[in-house]
Amino acid sequence: MKRIITATMAALILVLAFAGCGAKSVDLKTVMSDVNSKYSDATTGLKELSDVSDLDKYYSISADNVKQFAAEINPDTSTAPVEIVLVEAVDQTAAEKVKKALDIRYQSIYSMYSSYSSEHVELVKACKVTQNGNFVTMVIAENYDGIMEIVNAAIK
Repeated sequence: MKRIITATMAALILVLAFAGCGAKSVDLKTVMSDVNSKYSDATTGLKELSDVSDLDKYYSISADNVKQFAAEINPDTSTAPVEIVLVEAVDQTAAEKVKKALDIRYQSIYSMYSSYSSEHVELVKACKVTQNGNFVTMVIAENYDGIMEIVNAAIK
């Protein structure tokens, strides 16, 4: 009888211990709103990418790989580059594909600005593409460190 009670208690403890180990629920649109609230000077006038098909158009990211996203870009290439792309992929394999696509876009932006704007290329060099589990981000903006603090606080 003691063994049954001990085994039951052990199973209950394991269930409770692993109940808190699930994936963190994050709304990336809310994270983007938080970024916009804190850094409105850097994000004013950006174009919101609202449909998942926009990710394919701008980044060659298949909708099949995306669970959710939030993205804003500066379509005016004559000014400083600003692209903030937050993606939660459907799984690890999809996250790797998203990261690869964003890495290609990052290199494209770097190449474009390195050919004519040393000031802007320095901004791009200070930014990067990151991956944390199924979350992949590309932030190219003046306030990179501050924006990433907000993003990382939400997804970690």
